[in-house]
Amino acid sequence: MIYKLMSKNTVLFLLMVVFSCGSANKSKVENQNPKEVETEITTQNPISESKILTGADNYTSYLPLLKDKKIGIVTNQTGILTDKTHLVDFLLSKKVNLSKIFAPEHGFRGTADAGEHVIDGKDAKTGLSIISLYGDNKNPKPEQLAGIDIMVFDLQDVGARFYTYISSLHYIMEACAENNIQLIILDRPNPNGSIVDGPILEKEFTSFVGMHQIPTLHGMTIGEYGKMINGEKWLKNGIQCKLTVIPCLNYTREMVYSLPAKPSPNLPNDQSINLYASLCFFEGTNVSVGRGTEKQFQIYGSPYLPKSDFSFTPIPNFGAKEPVYKDKICYGEDLSAVAKVKQLELKWLIKSYQTTSDKTKFFNSFFTKLAGTKKLQQQIEAGTSETEIRKSWESGLLAFKKTRSKYLIY
Repeated sequence: MIYKLMSKNTVLFLLMVVFSCGSANKSKVENQNPKEVETEITTQNPISESKILTGADNYTSYLPLLKDKKIGIVTNQTGILTDKTHLVDFLLSKKVNLSKIFAPEHGFRGTADAGEHVIDGKDAKTGLSIISLYGDNKNPKPEQLAGIDIMVFDLQDVGARFYTYISSLHYIMEACAENNIQLIILDRPNPNGSIVDGPILEKEFTSFVGMHQIPTLHGMTIGEYGKMINGEKWLKNGIQCKLTVIPCLNYTREMVYSLPAKPSPNLPNDQSINLYASLCFFEGTNVSVGRGTEKQFQIYGSPYLPKSDFSFTPIPNFGAKEPVYKDKICYGEDLSAVAKVKQLELKWLIKSYQTTSDKTKFFNSFFTKLAGTKKLQQQIEAGTSETEIRKSWESGLLAFKKTRSKYLIY
């Protein structure tokens, strides 16, 4: 018996954990309607009692659900376990009957540029068919889902409304609901999970970079977000899918979480992920966010900002085959060493607008999609202070937080 190798105190501690889990972490089943059931499984995995484990690592909770079923999987390079084994390889090693891989923006291996067309194909390692969920096929077709009993979803989100993995989640949930397929989300920590900030998207500005009326930073894990999509009936015609969330273990949203893999080609490290939501607004302006350098989303600049001590020249590289201002000197700021931001920062955007050489060419049409409202551009152009802009978000954020609270797991 293993207990013979443990001290009395250790045994008592383990017994306390077991009884605690049995009372506080029972499976939660919530009927969304007579035909659809949402389940949140919170069984403890015995492989660790202290290290943060993702839903993928919480495999004792989901492997039994996959037995004797035909499985589709939505994942990419972020779908790895603690030991760096890819989820696809892990499931195959457990004799799970994987049918197809569905890949989001950037592709299954995560090598495509932002917005780059990704074609269907086969995974060289496993021979499994890969269906692209980007471009014209955001919502899988019934024939692509034929025969699938359960869809597994495992993508690493970064907590920003315009990061398109949550948009892919919406379409997958919709397809599963329409085709009576159960969806299992393997949850992952949100590296910006303690931040809820920014303007609320207005419905008229719905797009693939903003599908729901939420703030720029939503402060939810992707599993929690899936619960919200279902619970708020955001899918087409208010339909709901049969959803099961496999949670992370030993995790709270205030914890620092360093991603084990780049979520996309131009988010190379923790600093870029922390600054992403603040700097991504520049994608709707004539300012570069460092694509074509080694400091993507850690620097910003353009040929139209005042000359300064810091400059960079974008060149084609991994993740940016044709970067903005290729081979041109851009002046701006290096933010790679700034302290971790704890809110959506507007100061760099406001400063750039105020100092650009031609303000009439600063914003482009994409800015409104990213902001989810026309108001932010109007406020900046009018010279509204950051303090006043932030005040204009308060009522919307308060209402969102109230709704969000119904779906939080951690």
